Amino acid sequence: MNIKKYQVFWTKTAQQDLKKIIEYIAIDSTINAGKVYTDIKEKSENLYLLPLQGRIVPELNYFGILIYRELIIPPWRLIYKIEENKVWILAVIDGRRNVEDILLDRFIG
Repeated sequence: MNIKKYQVFWTKTAQQDLKKIIEYIAIDSTINAGKVYTDIKEKSENLYLLPLQGRIVPELNYFGILIYRELIIPPWRLIYKIEENKVWILAVIDGRRNVEDILLDRFIG
């Protein structure tokens, strides 16, 4: 049985998102920052085998935009899209913020 594998790439914006999150958490606890970093990276690495595991981003689905998916890693939302055999991680957003405005600004505006 031949299982299709995808390459997973982080965009510069997503890398910056993750860096800001980790730096902010590290102000209070470097241990927690390390745990969050590891959790997000491990979940993102699973996309190489199961890129469809994430749901379509509901805030964008409302506007008929179906190409973006997300993994929920509470409270973070990892936004990505699939192109052929590649998964592009586009953003890591704090789900407690006004996610709709952030998404519309980044992916529509």
